[in-house]
Amino acid sequence: MNERKICKRCLLAESGQTDLAQTLAELKSAMPEEEKTDPAEYERRLTICRGCGELSDGTCLKCGCYAEFRALKKRMYCPHENKKW
Repeated sequence: MNERKICKRCLLAESGQTDLAQTLAELKSAMPEEEKTDPAEYERRLTICRGCGELSDGTCLKCGCYAEFRALKKRMYCPHENKKW
């Protein structure tokens, strides 16, 4: 058997869920620029999310959002009790 395992602690783009990752990419590009966090902050947030035990299949288990989309929004915050970002 050649079963492909999906990484549970990865973001969508890294997990092999290409259809969902593509849809998310389209949503991200449609978001108005003034609502997006700057690229450096976005990457900083994603780095924190990648290391969090509450990330599963690109989804934050604390709130149910796709981490890549939540991290992109300027006015969003980490839903973890300790507010990691």
